[in-house]
Amino acid sequence: MHLIGTPSAERLFRAARGMSVPVIAFSMVTTPIGRRRDDAPAAVGPDGGAHVAERPTIGIFGAGKVGTALARLLVDAGYEVALAGSPRQTALELLVSVVAPGARVADSARLADESDVIVVAVPFGKAPTVPWDAFDGKVVVDATNYWPPVDGHIPEVDADERTTSEILAALNPAARVVKSLNHLGYHDMEDDPMPPGSPLRRAIAVVGDDADAREAVARIIDDLGFDPVDGGALGNGRALEPGHPAFGRELSARELASLLEAERAVAA
Repeated sequence: MHLIGTPSAERLFRAARGMSVPVIAFSMVTTPIGRRRDDAPAAVGPDGGAHVAERPTIGIFGAGKVGTALARLLVDAGYEVALAGSPRQTALELLVSVVAPGARVADSARLADESDVIVVAVPFGKAPTVPWDAFDGKVVVDATNYWPPVDGHIPEVDADERTTSEILAALNPAARVVKSLNHLGYHDMEDDPMPPGSPLRRAIAVVGDDADAREAVARIIDDLGFDPVDGGALGNGRALEPGHPAFGRELSARELASLLEAERAVAA
């Protein structure tokens, strides 16, 4: 089958980059990461036996338009969702109850501890203030975009040959970082979901150096109503960044996979 005050640049922009691998197709018969919800539906596996669908707890850093739109979709899909917002956001619990009913508010430490999958959905310049040191072993979805018209130019990023996700992943090499959910707008998230098999179903890419983490995020994307496309290693995420081929485009799984493969070939 077929996505807060910045600390010192030294901490933000170090570590080794990942290696590229070819685009491959996902098999959605996976053992995803996370705890079983008591109300999770039973499904029939390929051998005819029943298995219990896993539903990880999702923690979202960022209670802006992207974070709350994603929270609404996840809650509708049956996930347990927690949101952490900016300390400057007042009446956050009231806001979340109105714009993302069913999600709950958590402080940063609790969200990091209790979530199986973490989504970073804050402005790129604020991403380093998320508690990366608490993400050891966690699947972390980088949904940020470095966009100079919004963030301003960050010289260290402009001079760095790594992708922005590789830069953020260097903040905690023990985190299982996946780039996804960044190359479509929050309004597209809510307007474009379709059931599996729909001919016009939109695709969202999933790139990361940990194959199991990519599989876990792919299952979530499929549950949200999009076709996940495995883009391979984290370094392949450049095609998803602003100004690059996949950003903001409505693509089928086949189209997105072909685009990612072409980009990988050019970069090789």
